Amino acid sequence: MPRTSPLDGLRFAFGTLTVFPVRVTRWDREAARGGMLCAPLAGLAVGASAAALGLALLFLGAGGPLAAVATVAVPAVLTRGLHLDGLADTADGLGSGKPAEDALRIMKQSDIGPFGVITLVLALLTQAAALAQAYEASWARGACAAVVSATVARLALTLAARAGVPAARPEGLGAAVAGVVPVRGALVTAVVVAGAAAAGSAVLGPYGVARAVLAVALSLAAAELLLRHCARRFGGVTGDVFGGLAETAATTALVVLSLG
Repeated sequence: MPRTSPLDGLRFAFGTLTVFPVRVTRWDREAARGGMLCAPLAGLAVGASAAALGLALLFLGAGGPLAAVATVAVPAVLTRGLHLDGLADTADGLGSGKPAEDALRIMKQSDIGPFGVITLVLALLTQAAALAQAYEASWARGACAAVVSATVARLALTLAARAGVPAARPEGLGAAVAGVVPVRGALVTAVVVAGAAAAGSAVLGPYGVARAVLAVALSLAAAELLLRHCARRFGGVTGDVFGGLAETAATTALVVLSLG
C-alpha cells in the first residue's frame, strides 16, 4: 500500500464532507484516518464561507435575521444537505422505538418521517435565531459564531471516528471511517480546535474567548451523548449518525455563542 500523505487526508476530508471540487484519490483506511483528522479544516472552510456571505449581506444593509438565514444556508449547500439529512434520518430511527435492525432500515429509506421533519425544523430555527442574536450583538461575534460552529461540527466527526466506536452496518461512509482515528489523535485535534477557537475569538475580549471554549466543550459533550445513545440503539455508527452529530454540535455551539 502506498504511503499516505497529508494531501490524501485533506482530499478525503474535503471530497467527502463538502462540495468543493476536490478529487478523492484514495478510499482506504489510512486515507480515511487522515481525512477524519482533517475534518475540522473542512469545517473551517465551510464556516468561513458562511460568515463571508453573512457579513456581505450586513454590509449591503440586510438585517441580522436575513444574514443569519443566509449563513445557515451556506453549510447546507456546501454539504449537499447531507448532514441535515443525516440528522433527520437519525431522529426517525431513534423516534421509531423499533429494534436496531428495523430502525436502521427506516433510516435508509429516502423519505423523511415526522420525527425527522420536526427535528430539522427545530434545529434550523434554533441555528438561525442564535446567529441572528450574535449578529445583532456585533458583526464580528456573528462571524466568529459561524466559523466556530462549523469547525466544531466537523470536530465531532473526528471524535466519533475514534477507535472503539463500531460501525452499525458493514457498508457505507460510516463503516469506512468508524474506528479509524486513534483516541490520542482525536483528543489532540480537539485541543487544537479549542485553542484555535479561543484565539480567533480574542477580538471579542476575554468573555468572547471563554464563550468560545465553552461552546466547543458543550458541543462535543452534546455530540458525545448522542453518539453513545446511537451506539447503544443501533449497535454502532452510520453515515446518518455522523450527520446528526455534526448538526447537534453546530446547533449547540451557536446557542452557547449567542448567549451573554
